[in-house]
Amino acid sequence: MNAPRIVIVGGGAGGLELVTRLGKKLGKKKKADIVLVDRDQTHVWKPLLHEVATGKLDSGLDEVSYQGHSRHNGYRFQRGTMTGLDREARRIHLAAIADEDGHEILPQRTLDYDYLVLSLGSVSNDFGTPGVSDNCYFLDSTLQAEQFRKALLNTFLRHNHQNDDQQTPLTLAIVGAGATGVELSAELLDATDMLNSYGVTRVDRHKLKIHLIEAAPRVLPALPERISQPVHRQLDRLGVQLHVDTRVTQADEHGFETGDGKRIEADLSVWAAGVRAPAFLSELGLSTRPNHQVLVHQNMQSVDDANIFAFGDCAACPQPGDKFVPPRAQAAHQQANLLFRNILAAMENKPLKDFNYRDLGSLISLAHFDAVGNLMRSSSSRGLFVEGKLAKLFYVSLYRMHQRAVHGTARAGLTMLVDALNSWIRPRMKLH
Repeated sequence: MNAPRIVIVGGGAGGLELVTRLGKKLGKKKKADIVLVDRDQTHVWKPLLHEVATGKLDSGLDEVSYQGHSRHNGYRFQRGTMTGLDREARRIHLAAIADEDGHEILPQRTLDYDYLVLSLGSVSNDFGTPGVSDNCYFLDSTLQAEQFRKALLNTFLRHNHQNDDQQTPLTLAIVGAGATGVELSAELLDATDMLNSYGVTRVDRHKLKIHLIEAAPRVLPALPERISQPVHRQLDRLGVQLHVDTRVTQADEHGFETGDGKRIEADLSVWAAGVRAPAFLSELGLSTRPNHQVLVHQNMQSVDDANIFAFGDCAACPQPGDKFVPPRAQAAHQQANLLFRNILAAMENKPLKDFNYRDLGSLISLAHFDAVGNLMRSSSSRGLFVEGKLAKLFYVSLYRMHQRAVHGTARAGLTMLVDALNSWIRPRMKLH
């Protein structure tokens, strides 16, 4: 009898952690054929994409090669974009892959499965706002973050050619004051100072105008006010122009129109508001929510098919009180741990366990300026409030925990050492 095949589509934080554990447990022992499918060839932890966008994090140094990682962890990697699902035949369809010149590298393919796991994450939601898709940068992938970084450098270089007496402020606008928008604002100020110190630009953070636009009444609307309030004050001290309770109605190449009839001009515009699952999930014949999340039982099994699981941002996993698991990295990490055990149980025809999300707190990093957060939240406790260096230490530890889950303790330790050496011998940011 052939070993069962488990196909995981999506190598984000949760998907990579899950395939690593399945590969070590089953793939290396030939108890199952574990396959990871992703359209990209490398993985970068999504919560750090705002640092890739500013050049503080060099994606070439921090990315994980799926092909290389698979060799050490007992699974196979298939590069491809899922386009269809045949549930009766237990088969997924993958699109053809072309090179930069449009020449086909790999044809359309199919891949059979015994168990299918959808871990496709989320993308920004522009809510159909006119002009956004054509005139704004998004930070949903490493490619998009790199595109913004290059545009940022080019904008600084163009700005340098103005005479001092003609020089107008360099203006950036970010829609969405969630974690990504808030952290990007601070990182842009820090990056501007670094670019100035390296001689790339004459602009420093005091000559940079950043607009942060949020439709809700406060920044970080999804997090507790005890985090939102100090972040608001710090951004205000740094000179970020905060526009709360402000709805964007239209975007063009020079900025935004708002619901109150005002205009916000910008040399560069970023859309970081709202999240939704990839739209094609609603075309697979599976039950989905209006935001395209796949409907699953609390054990992360599809409501339509016992051989299909979904977790992370792309899944609508119910919780007590008519709630759903929030789209957060810590939720995907917790779900990956339980789903690993549930897949093993499903293979042995044992009962599956329900997932119960635990909010372990929230941390927000404002570059080197500050960090705030609360830890170990529960339904009956506000948690421990932390700020400054202690909060920054906890913030960095989240990434190290992800590296440990992906690489193991020894390799994660060596990665920390390499990162420390690179910070000493290389520029503090990517300058090309």
